[in-house]
Amino acid sequence: MKARVKNGIALALLPQILLVKWLARHPDRVEVFYSEGIYPVLSRFLRLLFGWIPFSFGDLLYTVLAVLAIRYLYLRWKTIRRKPFPFFRNIITVLSAVYFVFHLFWGMNYYRLPIEEKMGIATDYTSRELQALSEKLVQRTNSLHLQITRDSTMPVTVPFSDRDIYKMTYRGYQLIKEEHPFLEYKTRSLKSSLYSLPLTYMGYGGYLNPFTNEAQVNAKVPAFRLASISGHEVGHQIGYSAEDATNFIGFLVTSRHPDPYFKYAAHTHALAYCLSELSVADPEMFDMLYAGLNEGVRKNYQELVQFWERYQNPLEPLFKSAFSTFLKANNQEKGIESYNAAVGLLIGYDRAYGF
Repeated sequence: MKARVKNGIALALLPQILLVKWLARHPDRVEVFYSEGIYPVLSRFLRLLFGWIPFSFGDLLYTVLAVLAIRYLYLRWKTIRRKPFPFFRNIITVLSAVYFVFHLFWGMNYYRLPIEEKMGIATDYTSRELQALSEKLVQRTNSLHLQITRDSTMPVTVPFSDRDIYKMTYRGYQLIKEEHPFLEYKTRSLKSSLYSLPLTYMGYGGYLNPFTNEAQVNAKVPAFRLASISGHEVGHQIGYSAEDATNFIGFLVTSRHPDPYFKYAAHTHALAYCLSELSVADPEMFDMLYAGLNEGVRKNYQELVQFWERYQNPLEPLFKSAFSTFLKANNQEKGIESYNAAVGLLIGYDRAYGF
């Protein structure tokens, strides 16, 4: 690439940042022209391009690019030390190109209208409403657990493979669009990540590759949780970047699914968020509700806790802190705490429509 072209791309970084900051002040325009205009067409094209590949092409792409970057540094290290300016110019050029592609392919969804505005629900709630929803979820979780196991002491064991769950997630989205057309999902591209082990050490259940639009699931997570994670990641695919929104969407899709294992995944996941909030707001009520869960449900929760504890490491908080900073830089003021903000959406939806 000629130096003039590199300079032009590098200099374009600042105007791009300013343009994105300006668009962030106009979420209604982003909603109409990008999230409901450009993005559905572009994202479906990417899923058509990469979705049929049986493994994660995006993960492979990241690996190849990392190897090429290391090779570049190794071969040119002496030149870089002698002439650092061209190297830093190249770095800014790459950052500018990545910034452009990221926002074009997916990132502008961070600046769309919040899902609560789209659905006309209020997310403020009282402690009484939190308790009421938690009680409802405990009752339904216990009922679903008994429907599956026929034994209150047995944990749920999922009989499906990862790929079965991904196919069933797609089916769930086909059903939910009848009730909420804006959740329509075309052309499935949902896969187990090649980086499932690193994701586990980082503390993540999955992620969306914004450059290939592949929804990546950490396949090492206990199976009873995979359905809700899959629903969450597809929520990112259809254009919702906010973590509270995709947690909420994941619950809607999996809770409406006809399969009881999916319903169980939805209710245990939503209940975990509610109980987490309740443990701060009313510890005594938290203890009472948790004790009221079937022993088998508590065993599933213990399975999940023990799973993450096995992979705890000193770097995990750093990864989560970095991700939280990334979220805050992309219009998510609460950072990683926005995951728990799904509780407000759940209560607001229950108040407006009922579960």
